[in-house]
Amino acid sequence: MDRKTIQVGSFEVNCSILSWGDEAWIVDPGAEADRIAALLEKAKLKPEAIILTHGHFDHIGAVPGLQAKWPNLAVYMSPEDEKVLTHPLNSFPPDYLPIGKPNNIRDVRTLAGRHGLEPIFTPGHTPGGMCYYFKDEKVLLSGDTLFAGSVGRTDLPGGDMATLMDSIKTLKRLPDDTDVIPGHGMFTDIGHEKDTNPFLI
Repeated sequence: MDRKTIQVGSFEVNCSILSWGDEAWIVDPGAEADRIAALLEKAKLKPEAIILTHGHFDHIGAVPGLQAKWPNLAVYMSPEDEKVLTHPLNSFPPDYLPIGKPNNIRDVRTLAGRHGLEPIFTPGHTPGGMCYYFKDEKVLLSGDTLFAGSVGRTDLPGGDMATLMDSIKTLKRLPDDTDVIPGHGMFTDIGHEKDTNPFLI
């Protein structure tokens, strides 16, 4: 698996492009659809899926633009988070306008096993938050569940701290040398977070 992560939008979401040969998955395209598309085209990659860790506005803003360019592009996420997409508070004008419900939404769990993907259900930040673990690569895309030195906020609609901490316990079981690409901020690894993150100690 080749991977490239760029920061997009005013909230600096870590958008990852994962590729195998010329097939690419776009994880959390939060903004800047034209920039993401240009990167794909420069690398001669064909986008096969948009993968969302959760439905918050800053992680989904480029979905309409990417689907306009590639109309058959499916969006994979947890069904439990579909209601977040259209929540009246799920926007931040003027940078992030409401996008409504994207076309061609599918349950991300149907991708389990493809390219070694292990979807991990991690609610708490949102009701249907997901993390994506690639065991062979020892890589976890943690969305806004786990950050370097912190965890996701739970004061937005659908958030719940007790639920989030149960999800964190699940992530603590991963190998210490698992690289973590969070939804925002610096990369880290599970071992470092177990040693230093106050929410994991």
